[in-house]
Amino acid sequence: MTEQNPQPEKAASQEGPTLRIMLACALGMSTSILVQRMQEAAAAQGKNYKIWAADQSSIESELGNFDVVLLGPQVRHILRKVRGVVGDAAPVEVIDARAYGRGDGATVIAQAESLTGGE
Repeated sequence: MTEQNPQPEKAASQEGPTLRIMLACALGMSTSILVQRMQEAAAAQGKNYKIWAADQSSIESELGNFDVVLLGPQVRHILRKVRGVVGDAAPVEVIDARAYGRGDGATVIAQAESLTGGE
């Protein structure tokens, strides 16, 4: 009697993202390089994260689509306003300026994870 193998479980990459990180800045352009570096770091760490950049004016329309919002250091002055818009839906913080300037995707991922109680 041959034993049949059960169906393999879905690989993590086929499931939905485990953390959705939205970066916001003045126009969504200055964070785009950092997004790419964060995506590379997440992939290298075997993490299935959705990471994207948006214009600060689109934060309200994105409500429900993110688990954490990280603001570019150049728009830190809108932190209180954004926290008011987002409320308890997700943590909001300014990206560490040193990590931002260096394009250190792994450090920014760690910042997002610490805000959400992630890994």
